[in-house]
Amino acid sequence: MKPLHIICAVVGGAIAGAAIGLLVAPEKGENTRKKIMKILKEKGINLKSSELEELADEIEDQIEKAL
Repeated sequence: MKPLHIICAVVGGAIAGAAIGLLVAPEKGENTRKKIMKILKEKGINLKSSELEELADEIEDQIEKAL
């Protein structure tokens, strides 16, 4: 396999794993999104709630295309 294929597979697996983890998480989605936004703010990334929703929708679309 080419290195690019390996990198794409790892990134795709990480995204899929994160999405599945969020879907089966024991907490409400709203609480999970707040925690994610707090962690991102600590890292210097500021997202609005609507941007986070758009990102989640985009990840979901990419996963559906991959399956």
